[in-house]
Amino acid sequence: MTDKKPSNFQQAITGEWHGLPSIFDVDGSHTGFNKVNRSSVFEGDRTTYWMETDFQNTGPLRNRFDTAGTRFEFGVIDSDQNRIYCGPDFVGAGRPFGMLVDSNYYSPGWNCDLKTVNLILPERGLQVYSSQLFEGDTLVSVFNGLYVVTQDHDSNPETQKFVEDFLESEKKNASKPFILPVKAKGAWTGTLQCYDKDQNFVGDIQVKIDYQSTSLTTADVSVQMEGAITRSFSYSRTRHNNTHTYNGPDMFGNGRAYGRYLWSIQHAYGEAFKIKSRDTIIDDDYSLCSIWQLFESGKEAYTVFGLLEWAEADNVMKAQYVLDK
Repeated sequence: MTDKKPSNFQQAITGEWHGLPSIFDVDGSHTGFNKVNRSSVFEGDRTTYWMETDFQNTGPLRNRFDTAGTRFEFGVIDSDQNRIYCGPDFVGAGRPFGMLVDSNYYSPGWNCDLKTVNLILPERGLQVYSSQLFEGDTLVSVFNGLYVVTQDHDSNPETQKFVEDFLESEKKNASKPFILPVKAKGAWTGTLQCYDKDQNFVGDIQVKIDYQSTSLTTADVSVQMEGAITRSFSYSRTRHNNTHTYNGPDMFGNGRAYGRYLWSIQHAYGEAFKIKSRDTIIDDDYSLCSIWQLFESGKEAYTVFGLLEWAEADNVMKAQYVLDK
């Protein structure tokens, strides 16, 4: 046995996490839930990840993913550079960036290649989770949802009640669509952390996103980033059902939402720069958990993430009237 210490990310996720992730088909339709308890446990010189699942969804995805009560349990080679998953349930690796881990691994039981992103928001006591599941490069399903952590769930009735109430709220909110304020003018503001491609912390970025609805499904957006990265750009955005488009003048692209989560790609006009993003509405106040991967010349350059808070300035689409002539 060695004196190996757990990684910073391993220390940050100590405890038992509780969630009710939603399961979506490829079109974004909500098929149900998967009640999950999970923990990554560091003992001596070994790290073991276990997960208990209870699928509560319908249709062909239930047959594909239900494990009939089987407990997932697999070894992890833990470090702050890579977290390597050693099977039998998952084989692959994850990259920690501070409180975020970006993972890519294969599930033999599900016959799926997973791209999983977990971001811990200590200020909210939440872990914001998502998995995109692929056959090759073809998407077959999406899992996503919020988790809370406990240290005494088995023995503390108050903790058990807290988790029960949280799961009830997730049942109510998890399938809500990603719809930004429909009739409002306002702004999101916050501090995002920035890491380079080698997982080194570069610094903070002060972000302000000015937003103004122009119809019930369109808005004008202006983004200002100052700090570790300084950049500004504007675009108009359109929502049609759960698809979103970005229509310039500075950024062009599209995205698709699965419940409260929106994945998008935006390409800068006139330069070799793009943003791949996962944005999540985490409450009824339109608070955004944002994760942006910035690419330069087609190569990943920075990973930027954090919490943006919404403040409404005005209702810009008030009731309309036709006056008698």
